[in-house]
Amino acid sequence: MNNLDLSSRTTSADEKRLRNSTATYGLIAVLFHWTIALLFIAQLALGYLMSGDDVDPALQFNLFQYHKSIGFVVLALAIPRVIWSMLSTKPHPPAGTGRVAHIGARLAHAALLFLTVAVPLAGWAVVSTSPLQIPSYVFDIVVIPGLPLEISDASEALWTDVHETLAYLAAAIVLLHVAAAVWHHVIRKDVTLKRMMPLVSRRKSAK
Repeated sequence: MNNLDLSSRTTSADEKRLRNSTATYGLIAVLFHWTIALLFIAQLALGYLMSGDDVDPALQFNLFQYHKSIGFVVLALAIPRVIWSMLSTKPHPPAGTGRVAHIGARLAHAALLFLTVAVPLAGWAVVSTSPLQIPSYVFDIVVIPGLPLEISDASEALWTDVHETLAYLAAAIVLLHVAAAVWHHVIRKDVTLKRMMPLVSRRKSAK
């Protein structure tokens, strides 16, 4: 009986570490956040580098392939992340957070969730509509077929504009998101940033 009780308590503690609570984020949300954040930032950097006019064509092609590969990985992670976010408990805002600030944070979070799906989808549309029809090999492992869209220069130009616009919008919101996190941590000295850190989140969830 004691062994069963111990096993039950251990399972419960593990579940608490994985799931969000009203106080902090669980390990699943934290891993989704930091993995996608790092990949997304890498995508922005790659997109900037490969669009330069003086980039060697061979290097530019390789950068483009890496950009596509990481984009598909981001998309594959972003969709379950959105679902997990919708189904999970939302931690309460730190004490003293005003209603306007809370609503602004929620809107920014929702926008980032949307853009982590929309930006790679628009990129997929670019390669799908390109008359060049260069196959999308994800890290030379698997080929991703194109979307059922019209193949033409006009369609490619349209989706390129959409992809770039969404990417710039995402970059702007990411900068605001980082600035807000630093402000909360340095100026307000609350738990906003700490509860999105893996070790802190797991420790708090176990309590």
